[in-house]
Amino acid sequence: MSILLFIIVLAILILSHEFGHFIVAKKSGIRVDEFGFGFPPRLFKFKKGETIYSFNLIPFGGFVKIHGEEGETLQQVQGKQEDSRSFSSKSHGIRAAVIGAGVFFNLLLAWFLLSLGLLTGLPTSIASAPANTEIKDIKIIIVETVPNSPAAQAGLKSGDELLGFSKIADAQKFINENRGKEIELKCKRGEEVSSVRLIPRINPPEGQGAIGIAMDEVGIVRLPFYQAIWQGLKMTHQLTITIAVSIFYFIVAAVKGAAGFESVMGPVGIVTATGVVAKLGLAYFLSFIALLSINLAVINIIPFPALDGGRLLFLLIEKIKGSPINPRFSSIVHGIGLAILLILMLAITYKDILKLI
Repeated sequence: MSILLFIIVLAILILSHEFGHFIVAKKSGIRVDEFGFGFPPRLFKFKKGETIYSFNLIPFGGFVKIHGEEGETLQQVQGKQEDSRSFSSKSHGIRAAVIGAGVFFNLLLAWFLLSLGLLTGLPTSIASAPANTEIKDIKIIIVETVPNSPAAQAGLKSGDELLGFSKIADAQKFINENRGKEIELKCKRGEEVSSVRLIPRINPPEGQGAIGIAMDEVGIVRLPFYQAIWQGLKMTHQLTITIAVSIFYFIVAAVKGAAGFESVMGPVGIVTATGVVAKLGLAYFLSFIALLSINLAVINIIPFPALDGGRLLFLLIEKIKGSPINPRFSSIVHGIGLAILLILMLAITYKDILKLI
């Protein structure tokens, strides 16, 4: 079931991204040769107007084949004048809009999902809830478990609900008053309630706390339509900044050789997380998809070859130098970038599998 949900989520995320490229290219007068659902081999297709709509065997997302996007320049190609409906014949502004549209549509999807969640009832941190808003069904949720801490060794995980306390301060007081003694904590994961025994540390490492967890008070926020739209936009903006800053610091740490893959989740990890979140309810599931969509948008805008940000960077260089970049050079660089991304994805997937084992 988790794998099926993952395929559905991935299809929604990538198809919304590709639809952004598709619709902006169409509206800009660029010919779109194919809009593919999934990746080849092709199962079947139909043609509407000048575009082929194909359905392919591998269901992980989709692709858009835009006329003249690869291997052409603004100059004559092999003695033939470039087609006016080709991607490469358009201005730098139009081409930038087509390339950036995928990221923009991922953010639009996140906005829509968060607004829908707020309209129907969205789990929200009390600290970040809109002012003067009624909050129902308040719970204490474990948002982080430090590896090798007493909590981690006892089996507590992010997303678990801590039972028996009305406020975080009450839970913290109980834990701190019993440092060095065995305590019992009751938690809820999905529909399953269980108890764990652990011993809070007397002198824990700095910033970890006695048992090694971070907690948050989360409640259900439901807003009228106009407020849901506005607050959904604000949440999308705040989450985008938060995720972008986190990824930036991770990249800086990686360049310095100080970053690890412990906090990075690949396809296998997302499959597991999808199944867990789906059990929590529709509102949690919508929030999860919104977060993934924002992550996809932020990652894609990074100026790295093969990503949309890399293509935008090449477009900027072309604009500054006043002449097209050699298409063969561009193709090689983006190919190397894609190979690096695939290797990185394999490494993260391997790490996810080891975690499951």
